[in-house]
Amino acid sequence: MCGTCGCSDPNSAVSMIDPETGEASLLRSDHDHHHHDHTHHHHHHVHNAHGLSHHHDHDHSHEHSGRIISVEQAILMENDRLAQRNRGWFEGRGVLALNLVSSPGAGKTTLLEKTIEALSPTVELTVIEGDQMTTNDADRIRAAGASALQINTGAGCHLEADMIAAATKKLNPAPGSIVMIENVGNLVCPAMFDLGEHMKIAIVSTTEGDDKPVKYPYMFSASEVVIVNKIDLAPYVDFDEERISANIRQVNPQARIFMLSARTGEGMAEWIDFLKELKRDMSVAG
Repeated sequence: MCGTCGCSDPNSAVSMIDPETGEASLLRSDHDHHHHDHTHHHHHHVHNAHGLSHHHDHDHSHEHSGRIISVEQAILMENDRLAQRNRGWFEGRGVLALNLVSSPGAGKTTLLEKTIEALSPTVELTVIEGDQMTTNDADRIRAAGASALQINTGAGCHLEADMIAAATKKLNPAPGSIVMIENVGNLVCPAMFDLGEHMKIAIVSTTEGDDKPVKYPYMFSASEVVIVNKIDLAPYVDFDEERISANIRQVNPQARIFMLSARTGEGMAEWIDFLKELKRDMSVAG
């Protein structure tokens, strides 16, 4: 089990796959873990049914809790160090990097396909796809007209900064372009890991209900933008736009909220204008 998030297999390999060529690179064969011995010496008496006393000596050493915390802190500190390097790389080239986070099935890939279509050919957009298995989403992105790399995390539940560094080196996005990072579908662990992105963008769909922001506050408080997708389905599910807006504001008063349907195109114009505005601001700052 991963010492930081507690939900990945330490023996799970992380691979980067180019969907165009099928070339696969092993990014990580396992997590670095500190193994330590547990010595157990209890000292207590046990009385059996005959009233005889049995003496047992077991010494307990409980230093492992502190060591686990230290390992977690070290993992996050190393990730943050690499994230800062990624951020510097992006900023030095005027590349706008956005980290898209959501539950599985919220519509991230469909949103990306429609975004690529709307921005093409004036804005170059490359995509780093994160999933536990398959190249399905990267294949869809390439079919939509953008360069893409797939990172398969195995049992891992999130992308990390070293994975983004390797993918960015391979993709080599053009100066002034946009890099979209589609994180592994998960509303918990990706909130902990800075990838060097300009901002996190949380995507939630109407089919998930309107209480997700208060159920998963860390993700929504870490995201500067929240996209509520599949609003075309709102009349058919138990969903209240005003209630989800209030829930988002409760955990993140400054969040920018977009209500849209990537499938029908409703609200997409405002999202595309926002991306163009971000890109212009980055160009001016550079």
